[in-house]
Amino acid sequence: QVQLVESGGGLVQPGGSLRLSCSASGFTFSTDWMYWVRQAPGKGLEWVSGINGHGDYRYYSDSVQGRFVISRDNTKHTLSLQMNSLKPEDTAQYYCARDPEGKDRGQGTQVTVSS
Repeated sequence: QVQLVESGGGLVQPGGSLRLSCSASGFTFSTDWMYWVRQAPGKGLEWVSGINGHGDYRYYSDSVQGRFVISRDNTKHTLSLQMNSLKPEDTAQYYCARDPEGKDRGQGTQVTVSS
């Protein structure tokens, strides 16, 4: 049974940082591409970032390029997202997912960027 459990969200001021984590189980984590997607209030799912199984190829949406860093630890079956220079428009529910559309995703963790 596939399980994806996100953590690390919270309230942060503009310009601040947060680190999200996702604990994965029930599938061969080390060979799969993994993704972060997000959903802002009243909007659809938006792909944020992806990383390959080895962790040596990463890519980002234009909206987060240069501010967010995706990483993974295959020994611990965890996926992370370091978010820096956060903006109010980054406010959303963040999900880790096994596909870039977010069809197979966890329950999410809320990130709110506000002063």
